[in-house]
Amino acid sequence: MRDLDDVDRTILDLLLEDARRPYSDIAERVDLSPPAVSDRIERLEDLGVIRRFTLDLDRTLLDEGVPVLVELDVEPGATDEVRSSLAALDAVEHVFVTAEGDVVFQARIAGTDVTAFLQDSVDTARLRDVSVRLLSNSEWRPAVGDASLALTCAECGNRVTAEGESAVVDGKRYHFCCENCLEKFETQFEELKSGV
Repeated sequence: MRDLDDVDRTILDLLLEDARRPYSDIAERVDLSPPAVSDRIERLEDLGVIRRFTLDLDRTLLDEGVPVLVELDVEPGATDEVRSSLAALDAVEHVFVTAEGDVVFQARIAGTDVTAFLQDSVDTARLRDVSVRLLSNSEWRPAVGDASLALTCAECGNRVTAEGESAVVDGKRYHFCCENCLEKFETQFEELKSGV
């Protein structure tokens, strides 16, 4: 399994600029053939680096509520529950979790009552404090930079290096640090599947 190279990073940057960019255009920019670009993009999808191709809306042209940035001081142990609840909402555009376990999210709230929005969305008893800021503008620019792959072994949790293995098990792709972990994972999966 090879790591990301400069060509992969350039392809990712080009797709971040325009996910509908034709493979022929990408091929010209990275000096590869369109089928070679297609193979690289398919590999990045198989690895899970590319999960889907999305649409970038200019929300300033849509009237869908008041843009706010909300920071929630969440009680210990409730961070994942609160984050998941918010991430499932259409009004929420981005959700972040800080190293301290706080949840920060950007949303467009119908009306001006953030308290009512939170009461309808999360268990407010799990919140210790709420800070709300009105946004005048926001920009989201994901970038690849000099990133390298950071895959984790599905069996032991170690980092997967260039010597690692990948396999599709029951329709889902998994990554492994070594052949032994792959074999152990497949054996355990088969045992569970057969009811042993």
